[in-house]
Amino acid sequence: MTGRPANTAQFLRLGAVYVPLVAAAQPVAAWLPAILSRDFGVPLALVGALYLVGQLLNSVLDPVVGAFSDRTQSRFGRRRPWIAAGGVLFIAGTAMLFFPPAAVGTAWLAVALVAYYIGLSFVSTPLLAWSGELAPDYHDRTRVASTFTLIQSVALVAALALAALAQHLAPGDGRLQLTLFGLLAITTAIPALWLTLSNPDAPRAAITQATPQSLRATFSAVIGNRLLLRVLASDAAVRAGQGVRTALLLFYVTFYLGRPEWAAGLFLFQYAFGILSAPIWQRIGIALGKRNAAILAEVLQALINLALVLTTPDRFWLVLALAFAQGLTQGSGNIMLRSMVADVADKHRAETGEERAGLYYSVFALADKIGGALAAGIALPLIGWLGFDPKATVNTPEALNGLLLVFALGPALAHAVSAAFVSGFALDADDHIAIRLRLGAAEDPALQPAE
Repeated sequence: MTGRPANTAQFLRLGAVYVPLVAAAQPVAAWLPAILSRDFGVPLALVGALYLVGQLLNSVLDPVVGAFSDRTQSRFGRRRPWIAAGGVLFIAGTAMLFFPPAAVGTAWLAVALVAYYIGLSFVSTPLLAWSGELAPDYHDRTRVASTFTLIQSVALVAALALAALAQHLAPGDGRLQLTLFGLLAITTAIPALWLTLSNPDAPRAAITQATPQSLRATFSAVIGNRLLLRVLASDAAVRAGQGVRTALLLFYVTFYLGRPEWAAGLFLFQYAFGILSAPIWQRIGIALGKRNAAILAEVLQALINLALVLTTPDRFWLVLALAFAQGLTQGSGNIMLRSMVADVADKHRAETGEERAGLYYSVFALADKIGGALAAGIALPLIGWLGFDPKATVNTPEALNGLLLVFALGPALAHAVSAAFVSGFALDADDHIAIRLRLGAAEDPALQPAE
Protein backbone atom coordinates (compact mmCIF):
# COMPACT_ATOMS: atom_id res chain seq x y z
CA MET A 1 0.00 0.00 0.00
CA THR A 2 1.40 3.37 -0.96
CA GLY A 3 -1.08 5.73 0.61
CA ARG A 4 -0.90 7.28 4.01
CA PRO A 5 -3.51 7.30 6.77
CA ALA A 6 -6.27 9.68 5.68
CA ASN A 7 -8.68 9.63 8.60
CA THR A 8 -8.89 9.50 12.34
CA ALA A 9 -9.97 5.84 12.34
CA GLN A 10 -6.61 4.80 10.90
CA PHE A 11 -4.75 6.94 13.42
CA LEU A 12 -6.77 5.32 16.21
CA ARG A 13 -5.74 1.87 14.95
CA LEU A 14 -2.10 2.93 14.90
CA GLY A 15 -2.18 4.21 18.48
CA ALA A 16 -4.36 1.43 19.88
CA VAL A 17 -1.41 -0.12 21.71
CA TYR A 18 -1.29 2.96 23.97
CA VAL A 19 -4.42 1.69 25.75
CA PRO A 20 -2.67 -1.20 27.57
CA LEU A 21 0.59 0.75 27.90
CA VAL A 22 -1.03 3.67 29.72
CA ALA A 23 -3.50 1.45 31.60
CA ALA A 24 -0.50 -0.31 33.15
CA ALA A 25 1.87 2.67 33.47
CA GLN A 26 -0.22 4.73 35.91
CA PRO A 27 -0.78 1.86 38.40
CA VAL A 28 2.85 0.73 38.11
CA ALA A 29 4.04 4.22 38.99
CA ALA A 30 1.44 5.31 41.53
CA TRP A 31 -0.05 2.22 43.22
CA LEU A 32 2.19 -0.81 42.82
CA PRO A 33 5.06 0.27 45.15
CA ALA A 34 2.71 0.99 48.05
CA ILE A 35 0.69 -2.23 47.52
CA LEU A 36 3.79 -4.42 47.28
CA SER A 37 5.12 -2.93 50.49
CA ARG A 38 1.86 -2.87 52.46
CA ASP A 39 0.11 -6.04 51.28
CA PHE A 40 2.97 -8.31 50.24
CA GLY A 41 5.66 -7.29 52.71
CA VAL A 42 8.26 -6.31 50.11
CA PRO A 43 10.66 -3.76 51.66
CA LEU A 44 10.04 -0.31 50.20
CA ALA A 45 13.79 0.21 49.75
CA LEU A 46 13.98 -2.95 47.61
CA VAL A 47 11.01 -1.84 45.51
CA GLY A 48 12.65 1.54 44.98
CA ALA A 49 15.99 0.01 44.00
CA LEU A 50 14.39 -2.37 41.48
CA TYR A 51 12.30 0.45 40.01
CA LEU A 52 15.41 2.56 39.62
CA VAL A 53 17.25 -0.23 37.80
CA GLY A 54 14.24 -0.83 35.53
CA GLN A 55 13.88 2.85 34.67
CA LEU A 56 17.60 3.22 33.99
CA LEU A 57 17.45 0.18 31.72
CA ASN A 58 14.45 1.68 29.95
CA SER A 59 16.28 4.98 29.46
CA VAL A 60 19.45 3.35 28.14
CA LEU A 61 17.51 1.11 25.78
CA ASP A 62 15.48 3.90 24.17
CA PRO A 63 18.27 5.31 21.95
CA VAL A 64 19.57 1.80 21.19
CA VAL A 65 16.15 0.58 20.08
CA GLY A 66 15.58 3.78 18.10
CA ALA A 67 18.86 3.49 16.21
CA PHE A 68 18.46 -0.23 15.48
CA SER A 69 14.83 0.09 14.40
CA ASP A 70 15.97 2.70 11.84
CA ARG A 71 18.25 0.04 10.32
CA THR A 72 15.96 -2.99 10.56
CA GLN A 73 15.11 -4.67 7.26
CA SER A 74 12.58 -7.50 7.28
CA ARG A 75 9.62 -8.75 5.32
CA PHE A 76 7.45 -7.56 8.21
CA GLY A 77 8.68 -3.99 7.88
CA ARG A 78 11.09 -1.89 9.87
CA ARG A 79 9.07 -1.15 13.04
CA ARG A 80 6.69 -4.12 13.35
CA PRO A 81 9.22 -6.72 14.64
CA TRP A 82 10.23 -4.43 17.50
CA ILE A 83 6.64 -3.59 18.47
CA ALA A 84 5.58 -7.24 18.31
CA ALA A 85 8.52 -8.42 20.45
CA GLY A 86 7.98 -5.56 22.89
CA GLY A 87 4.30 -6.41 23.14
CA VAL A 88 5.08 -9.98 24.21
CA LEU A 89 7.55 -8.78 26.85
CA PHE A 90 5.11 -6.11 28.06
CA ILE A 91 2.29 -8.66 28.50
CA ALA A 92 4.59 -11.06 30.37
CA GLY A 93 5.95 -8.35 32.67
CA THR A 94 2.50 -6.86 33.30
CA ALA A 95 1.03 -10.25 34.17
CA MET A 96 3.83 -10.88 36.68
CA LEU A 97 3.48 -7.42 38.25
CA PHE A 98 -0.31 -7.43 38.68
CA PHE A 99 -0.77 -11.11 39.52
CA PRO A 100 2.15 -11.82 41.88
CA PRO A 101 2.30 -14.86 44.16
CA ALA A 102 1.51 -14.36 47.83
CA ALA A 103 5.21 -14.72 48.69
CA VAL A 104 6.55 -12.51 45.90
CA GLY A 105 10.34 -12.42 46.05
CA THR A 106 13.16 -10.29 44.70
CA ALA A 107 13.76 -12.50 41.65
CA TRP A 108 10.09 -12.45 40.63
CA LEU A 109 9.83 -8.68 40.94
CA ALA A 110 13.17 -8.08 39.17
CA VAL A 111 12.23 -10.26 36.19
CA ALA A 112 8.78 -8.68 35.99
CA LEU A 113 10.11 -5.11 35.99
CA VAL A 114 12.86 -5.89 33.47
CA ALA A 115 10.36 -7.50 31.07
CA TYR A 116 7.92 -4.63 31.57
CA TYR A 117 10.45 -1.84 30.97
CA ILE A 118 12.15 -3.55 28.01
CA GLY A 119 8.72 -4.11 26.49
CA LEU A 120 7.92 -0.40 26.85
CA SER A 121 11.14 0.59 25.05
CA PHE A 122 10.61 -1.92 22.25
CA VAL A 123 7.06 -0.66 21.61
CA SER A 124 7.13 3.08 22.27
CA THR A 125 10.08 4.39 20.27
CA PRO A 126 9.48 2.42 17.04
CA LEU A 127 5.78 3.30 17.22
CA LEU A 128 6.50 7.04 17.31
CA ALA A 129 8.95 6.73 14.42
CA TRP A 130 6.41 4.67 12.45
CA SER A 131 3.74 7.31 13.03
CA GLY A 132 5.99 9.92 11.43
CA GLU A 133 6.45 7.70 8.38
CA LEU A 134 2.75 6.86 8.05
CA ALA A 135 1.77 10.53 8.36
CA PRO A 136 4.37 12.42 6.30
CA ASP A 137 2.14 15.51 5.92
CA TYR A 138 2.88 18.43 8.28
CA HIS A 139 -0.68 18.71 9.65
CA ASP A 140 -1.33 14.96 9.62
CA ARG A 141 1.46 14.66 12.17
CA THR A 142 -0.43 17.03 14.45
CA ARG A 143 -3.53 14.88 13.94
CA VAL A 144 -1.75 11.63 14.75
CA ALA A 145 -0.08 13.14 17.84
CA SER A 146 -3.41 14.50 19.11
CA THR A 147 -5.06 11.12 18.45
CA PHE A 148 -2.35 9.40 20.50
CA THR A 149 -2.96 11.90 23.31
CA LEU A 150 -6.71 11.21 23.17
CA ILE A 151 -6.12 7.46 23.46
CA GLN A 152 -3.74 7.96 26.37
CA SER A 153 -6.24 10.23 28.18
CA VAL A 154 -9.06 7.68 27.82
CA ALA A 155 -6.83 4.84 29.08
CA LEU A 156 -5.65 6.96 32.01
CA VAL A 157 -9.19 7.85 33.03
CA ALA A 158 -10.15 4.16 32.83
CA ALA A 159 -7.27 3.22 35.15
CA LEU A 160 -8.15 5.99 37.61
CA ALA A 161 -11.81 4.94 37.56
CA LEU A 162 -10.79 1.36 38.40
CA ALA A 163 -8.75 2.66 41.32
CA ALA A 164 -11.77 4.56 42.60
CA LEU A 165 -14.00 1.49 42.09
CA ALA A 166 -11.64 -0.80 43.98
CA GLN A 167 -11.40 1.69 46.83
CA HIS A 168 -15.20 1.85 46.99
CA LEU A 169 -15.74 -1.92 46.87
CA ALA A 170 -12.98 -2.94 49.27
CA PRO A 171 -11.01 -0.09 50.86
CA GLY A 172 -7.38 -1.04 51.34
CA ASP A 173 -7.60 -4.30 49.35
CA GLY A 174 -4.39 -4.11 47.31
CA ARG A 175 -4.88 -7.52 45.70
CA LEU A 176 -8.24 -6.41 44.24
CA GLN A 177 -6.71 -3.21 42.90
CA LEU A 178 -3.88 -5.12 41.22
CA THR A 179 -6.34 -7.62 39.72
CA LEU A 180 -8.50 -4.91 38.18
CA PHE A 181 -5.47 -3.05 36.82
CA GLY A 182 -4.01 -6.25 35.39
CA LEU A 183 -7.25 -7.33 33.74
CA LEU A 184 -7.62 -3.94 32.02
CA ALA A 185 -4.05 -3.95 30.70
CA ILE A 186 -3.84 -7.59 29.61
CA THR A 187 -7.32 -7.97 28.09
CA THR A 188 -6.74 -4.90 25.92
CA ALA A 189 -3.13 -5.74 24.99
CA ILE A 190 -3.67 -8.47 22.37
CA PRO A 191 -6.44 -6.74 20.35
CA ALA A 192 -4.61 -3.42 20.65
CA LEU A 193 -1.37 -4.94 19.34
CA TRP A 194 -3.25 -6.53 16.47
CA LEU A 195 -4.82 -3.18 15.53
CA THR A 196 -1.47 -1.39 15.64
CA LEU A 197 0.50 -4.06 13.76
CA SER A 198 -2.16 -4.42 11.05
CA ASN A 199 -1.52 -0.89 9.81
CA PRO A 200 -0.01 -0.58 6.32
CA ASP A 201 3.64 0.19 5.82
CA ALA A 202 4.65 3.75 5.08
CA PRO A 203 4.76 5.02 1.49
CA ARG A 204 8.03 4.09 -0.24
CA ALA A 205 9.03 7.73 -0.53
CA ALA A 206 8.68 8.14 3.24
CA ILE A 207 11.19 5.38 3.99
CA THR A 208 14.93 5.42 3.61
CA GLN A 209 17.03 2.54 4.89
CA ALA A 210 19.47 3.82 7.46
CA THR A 211 23.11 3.09 6.83
CA PRO A 212 25.37 1.98 9.70
CA GLN A 213 26.90 4.94 11.51
CA SER A 214 29.60 5.23 14.12
CA LEU A 215 28.77 6.16 17.69
CA ARG A 216 30.39 9.54 17.08
CA ALA A 217 28.23 10.18 14.01
CA THR A 218 25.13 9.16 15.94
CA PHE A 219 26.04 11.51 18.78
CA SER A 220 26.71 14.35 16.32
CA ALA A 221 23.35 13.80 14.63
CA VAL A 222 21.72 14.66 17.96
CA ILE A 223 24.02 17.27 19.48
CA GLY A 224 24.57 19.04 16.16
CA ASN A 225 20.88 19.45 15.41
CA ARG A 226 19.79 22.75 16.95
CA LEU A 227 16.12 22.33 16.05
CA LEU A 228 16.04 18.95 17.77
CA LEU A 229 17.78 20.35 20.86
CA ARG A 230 15.14 23.06 21.14
CA VAL A 231 12.37 20.45 21.01
CA LEU A 232 14.16 18.27 23.56
CA ALA A 233 14.75 21.15 25.97
CA SER A 234 11.16 22.36 25.61
CA ASP A 235 9.77 18.87 26.24
CA ALA A 236 12.02 18.30 29.25
CA ALA A 237 10.70 21.57 30.73
CA VAL A 238 7.09 20.52 30.02
CA ARG A 239 7.60 17.17 31.73
CA ALA A 240 9.32 18.82 34.67
CA GLY A 241 6.33 21.09 35.18
CA GLN A 242 3.88 18.21 34.88
CA GLY A 243 6.05 16.11 37.17
CA VAL A 244 6.10 18.72 39.93
CA ARG A 245 2.32 18.95 39.81
CA THR A 246 1.90 15.17 39.89
CA ALA A 247 4.46 14.66 42.68
CA LEU A 248 2.90 17.31 44.93
CA LEU A 249 -0.83 17.08 44.13
CA LEU A 250 -1.52 14.53 46.87
CA PHE A 251 0.25 16.69 49.47
CA TYR A 252 -1.48 19.85 48.20
CA VAL A 253 -4.97 18.34 48.40
CA THR A 254 -4.46 16.44 51.66
CA PHE A 255 -2.45 18.93 53.71
CA TYR A 256 -2.88 22.40 52.21
CA LEU A 257 -6.55 22.11 51.24
CA GLY A 258 -7.36 19.67 54.06
CA ARG A 259 -9.47 17.48 51.75
CA PRO A 260 -7.86 14.01 51.70
CA GLU A 261 -11.09 12.54 50.32
CA TRP A 262 -10.38 14.45 47.08
CA ALA A 263 -6.84 13.09 46.63
CA ALA A 264 -7.86 10.61 43.91
CA GLY A 265 -10.97 12.51 42.83
CA LEU A 266 -9.11 15.62 41.71
CA PHE A 267 -6.84 13.49 39.50
CA LEU A 268 -9.89 11.86 37.92
CA PHE A 269 -11.70 15.19 37.56
CA GLN A 270 -8.79 16.77 35.69
CA TYR A 271 -8.01 13.83 33.43
CA ALA A 272 -11.69 13.30 32.56
CA PHE A 273 -11.76 16.75 31.00
CA GLY A 274 -8.35 16.03 29.49
CA ILE A 275 -10.09 13.70 27.02
CA LEU A 276 -11.51 16.84 25.37
CA SER A 277 -8.11 18.49 25.03
CA ALA A 278 -6.72 16.43 22.14
CA PRO A 279 -9.31 17.40 19.47
CA ILE A 280 -9.28 21.01 20.68
CA TRP A 281 -5.52 21.34 20.37
CA GLN A 282 -5.45 19.43 17.09
CA ARG A 283 -7.59 22.20 15.58
CA ILE A 284 -5.48 24.92 17.19
CA GLY A 285 -2.26 23.30 15.92
CA ILE A 286 -3.58 23.13 12.36
CA ALA A 287 -4.84 26.72 12.50
CA LEU A 288 -1.78 28.33 14.08
CA GLY A 289 1.04 25.94 13.16
CA LYS A 290 2.90 23.77 15.63
CA ARG A 291 5.31 26.34 17.01
CA ASN A 292 2.69 29.02 17.68
CA ALA A 293 0.28 26.46 19.12
CA ALA A 294 2.99 25.11 21.41
CA ILE A 295 3.84 28.62 22.63
CA LEU A 296 0.16 29.36 23.30
CA ALA A 297 -0.26 26.05 25.12
CA GLU A 298 2.72 26.58 27.39
CA VAL A 299 1.84 30.20 28.20
CA LEU A 300 -1.71 29.16 29.13
CA GLN A 301 -0.43 26.35 31.35
CA ALA A 302 2.02 28.73 33.00
CA LEU A 303 -0.84 31.13 33.80
CA ILE A 304 -3.13 28.35 35.08
CA ASN A 305 -0.45 27.07 37.44
CA LEU A 306 0.45 30.60 38.52
CA ALA A 307 -3.19 31.15 39.49
CA LEU A 308 -2.91 28.29 41.99
CA VAL A 309 -1.22 30.71 44.41
CA LEU A 310 -4.68 32.27 44.86
CA THR A 311 -6.25 29.02 46.06
CA THR A 312 -7.11 28.55 49.73
CA PRO A 313 -8.93 25.80 51.64
CA ASP A 314 -12.18 27.82 51.50
CA ARG A 315 -11.86 28.49 47.74
CA PHE A 316 -12.32 24.94 46.54
CA TRP A 317 -14.44 26.21 43.65
CA LEU A 318 -11.29 27.90 42.33
CA VAL A 319 -9.33 24.65 42.67
CA LEU A 320 -11.96 22.84 40.58
CA ALA A 321 -12.06 25.63 37.99
CA LEU A 322 -8.27 25.51 37.57
CA ALA A 323 -8.31 21.70 37.40
CA PHE A 324 -10.92 21.99 34.64
CA ALA A 325 -8.74 24.49 32.76
CA GLN A 326 -5.70 22.27 33.33
CA GLY A 327 -7.63 19.36 31.85
CA LEU A 328 -8.50 21.30 28.70
CA THR A 329 -4.84 22.22 28.16
CA GLN A 330 -3.53 18.80 29.20
CA GLY A 331 -0.89 17.44 26.85
CA SER A 332 -1.30 20.42 24.51
CA GLY A 333 2.39 21.26 24.28
CA ASN A 334 3.34 17.57 24.18
CA ILE A 335 1.18 17.07 21.08
CA MET A 336 3.01 19.76 19.12
CA LEU A 337 6.48 18.82 20.33
CA ARG A 338 6.01 15.13 19.54
CA SER A 339 4.88 16.02 16.03
CA MET A 340 7.86 18.36 15.53
CA VAL A 341 10.35 15.51 16.01
CA ALA A 342 9.26 13.83 12.77
CA ASP A 343 9.60 17.13 10.91
CA VAL A 344 13.14 17.57 12.25
CA ALA A 345 13.98 14.01 11.15
CA ASP A 346 12.69 14.80 7.65
CA LYS A 347 14.89 17.90 7.47
CA HIS A 348 17.92 15.92 8.60
CA ARG A 349 17.23 13.20 6.02
CA ALA A 350 16.80 15.75 3.23
CA GLU A 351 20.15 17.33 4.09
CA THR A 352 22.23 14.21 4.81
CA GLY A 353 20.36 11.20 3.42
CA GLU A 354 20.45 9.61 6.92
CA GLU A 355 17.34 8.08 8.50
CA ARG A 356 17.25 9.21 12.13
CA ALA A 357 13.56 9.18 13.05
CA GLY A 358 13.90 6.28 15.48
CA LEU A 359 16.99 7.81 17.08
CA TYR A 360 15.36 11.22 17.40
CA TYR A 361 12.22 9.83 18.99
CA SER A 362 14.35 7.80 21.39
CA VAL A 363 16.21 10.88 22.66
CA PHE A 364 12.84 12.66 22.83
CA ALA A 365 11.67 9.88 25.15
CA LEU A 366 14.89 10.27 27.15
CA ALA A 367 14.28 14.02 27.52
CA ASP A 368 10.78 13.14 28.74
CA LYS A 369 12.20 10.94 31.48
CA ILE A 370 14.92 13.40 32.46
CA GLY A 371 12.27 16.11 32.88
CA GLY A 372 10.17 13.88 35.12
CA ALA A 373 13.19 12.84 37.17
CA LEU A 374 14.22 16.46 37.68
CA ALA A 375 10.73 17.29 38.94
CA ALA A 376 10.77 14.75 41.77
CA GLY A 377 14.46 15.32 42.47
CA ILE A 378 14.00 19.06 43.00
CA ALA A 379 10.42 19.54 44.22
CA LEU A 380 10.35 16.95 47.01
CA PRO A 381 13.60 18.02 48.73
CA LEU A 382 12.61 21.67 48.28
CA ILE A 383 9.31 21.39 50.16
CA GLY A 384 11.18 19.49 52.89
CA TRP A 385 13.73 22.29 53.13
CA LEU A 386 10.82 24.76 53.43
CA GLY A 387 9.59 22.85 56.50
CA PHE A 388 6.88 20.58 55.11
CA ASP A 389 6.71 17.12 56.70
CA PRO A 390 4.14 14.59 55.38
CA LYS A 391 4.57 12.52 58.56
CA ALA A 392 3.70 15.39 60.87
CA THR A 393 0.22 15.61 62.37
CA VAL A 394 0.20 19.37 61.85
CA ASN A 395 2.42 21.46 59.56
CA THR A 396 3.11 25.12 60.23
CA PRO A 397 1.40 27.77 58.06
CA GLU A 398 4.83 28.69 56.70
CA ALA A 399 5.46 25.08 55.64
CA LEU A 400 2.06 24.82 53.96
CA ASN A 401 2.61 28.12 52.14
CA GLY A 402 5.97 26.79 50.97
CA LEU A 403 4.24 23.68 49.65
CA LEU A 404 1.70 25.85 47.79
CA LEU A 405 4.38 28.05 46.24
CA VAL A 406 6.42 25.12 44.92
CA PHE A 407 3.24 23.40 43.67
CA ALA A 408 2.15 26.54 41.80
CA LEU A 409 5.33 28.37 40.80
CA GLY A 410 7.41 25.30 39.88
CA PRO A 411 5.15 24.21 36.98
CA ALA A 412 4.47 27.84 36.00
CA LEU A 413 8.19 28.51 35.61
CA ALA A 414 8.78 25.22 33.77
CA HIS A 415 6.03 25.89 31.22
CA ALA A 416 7.33 29.44 30.68
CA VAL A 417 10.82 28.03 30.01
CA SER A 418 9.30 25.53 27.57
CA ALA A 419 7.60 28.36 25.66
CA ALA A 420 10.89 30.25 25.47
CA PHE A 421 12.75 27.26 24.03
CA VAL A 422 10.15 26.41 21.40
CA SER A 423 9.73 30.04 20.29
CA GLY A 424 13.01 29.72 18.36
CA PHE A 425 11.87 26.64 16.41
CA ALA A 426 12.24 27.73 12.78
CA LEU A 427 10.48 25.04 10.74
CA ASP A 428 6.93 25.75 9.64
CA ALA A 429 4.41 24.20 7.25
CA ASP A 430 5.85 25.91 4.16
CA ASP A 431 9.37 24.77 5.04
CA HIS A 432 8.13 21.22 5.51
CA ILE A 433 6.36 21.16 2.13
CA ALA A 434 9.66 22.07 0.49
CA ILE A 435 11.45 19.35 2.48
CA ARG A 436 8.90 16.70 1.47
CA LEU A 437 9.17 17.70 -2.20
CA ARG A 438 12.95 17.45 -1.97
CA LEU A 439 12.74 14.04 -0.33
CA GLY A 440 10.21 12.81 -2.85
CA ALA A 441 12.36 13.86 -5.79
CA ALA A 442 15.48 12.28 -4.28
CA GLU A 443 13.89 8.98 -3.27
CA ASP A 444 11.32 8.39 -6.04
CA PRO A 445 12.07 9.72 -9.52
CA ALA A 446 8.40 9.25 -10.42
CA LEU A 447 7.58 12.06 -7.97
CA GLN A 448 9.83 14.57 -9.74
CA PRO A 449 7.87 17.35 -11.44
CA ALA A 450 7.55 17.16 -15.21
CA GLU A 451 9.64 19.62 -17.17
